[in-house]
Amino acid sequence: MSKKREEAARMPAASAGLLRFFEEESPGIKIRPEMVLIIAGALIALSLASIFMP
Repeated sequence: MSKKREEAARMPAASAGLLRFFEEESPGIKIRPEMVLIIAGALIALSLASIFMP
């Protein structure tokens, strides 16, 4: 085997390349998952507060 091939990340043979999606960069807004959870929790809290507090 060549040295270049040994350094490359090996993927499982059964995946057929499906696990390599993280190498592609797509345009758009980049938000961390923690921020999505915080924003969703805040929206839920605001909607509950608007229902129970007239």
